[in-house]
Amino acid sequence: MTDAIHPLVPPATPLLELADSSLRIGGLDGADGLLVTGGGPWLAPLVRGLDGRRSTRTVLADAAATGLDPVAVHDLLDGLRSAGLRTDVDPADLLAAEAGPAARSRTAVELPGTLGAAPQDGGRSPTWRARRAARVVVDGATRVGAPLASVLAASGIGRLDVRDRRPVASADAVVGGVTAQDEGRLRSMAAADAVRRVHPTVDLRPLDAGELPDLVVLCRPWAAVDPLSSAWQRAGVPHLVATMRGEAGVVGPLVVPGLTSCLRCGDLHRRDADHRWPEMAAQLTAVEPPPSGATLTCLATALTAALQVLAHVDGGAAPAALEATIELRLPDLVPRRRSWPPHPACGCAGSRTGR
Repeated sequence: MTDAIHPLVPPATPLLELADSSLRIGGLDGADGLLVTGGGPWLAPLVRGLDGRRSTRTVLADAAATGLDPVAVHDLLDGLRSAGLRTDVDPADLLAAEAGPAARSRTAVELPGTLGAAPQDGGRSPTWRARRAARVVVDGATRVGAPLASVLAASGIGRLDVRDRRPVASADAVVGGVTAQDEGRLRSMAAADAVRRVHPTVDLRPLDAGELPDLVVLCRPWAAVDPLSSAWQRAGVPHLVATMRGEAGVVGPLVVPGLTSCLRCGDLHRRDADHRWPEMAAQLTAVEPPPSGATLTCLATALTAALQVLAHVDGGAAPAALEATIELRLPDLVPRRRSWPPHPACGCAGSRTGR
């Protein structure tokens, strides 16, 4: 037993008191749950009191002080953990959360999903701290980029630099992003207000000169042939495309310089498929296309991109957009993955590995 383990049962977990004095904890809609029989009236308050702010040792000591059997409480904690209803929070994750009741309320909602159920070997995920420390640039406050920034802020990303010097057009308005009232304002400022609506205290300061982000999300149309991506490649900064191409949402590739194929690899593959691609690409980037994409597609694209960003920041399983694009189209918006392997003629580190 260690004071580094702070058990948390999410506040929204259903606690259902049944006629036979048993308690059903979770387990609705096919999810795992726990049925506790013979617990008595102390059981529900104890479970509700598992808010991640007390260590296991303290929970057991508090229970004993009120006359409860520490063995029964210990068995309950083990049962909650085995059923996937309990998250073990590290105190450092709590310190990474902002102070104040409003921030604590936001954290209480987000933290369980961020950390997930505690691993069976007793380890604890550090992802909340990783998210709070992450610096992410969203390049393009578009109908994808602006709601994406809001989702990332709400999901715990601590520093967001939203870049876009263009004015808001009426067609830029989208749920979770800029509004119709923002028309004519600077896109970056309007997107910052959208972020603050979901997370009032997020750090939106632009990165200092020479300060590199942990990840850049390229949200401008046809970002894969944007010369800015070459600068991020040279600087060794991971970058992800998340944009609308016509009526299709495109997320990826996620480029990790030196390890994966780059965006130029994708251009070379397009050239191999059609020798006229360079000519077409030049026309695509010569002018700024009007905003596009149905609201459903834009939001699905933003959410898909957020999953890829968070997977990269969390450092867990490999993001699906590594060396691939995830494409979404109405009417079903079912993600379709297309692989973009290293191109032998590129010369980037990814292509030189010969994978």
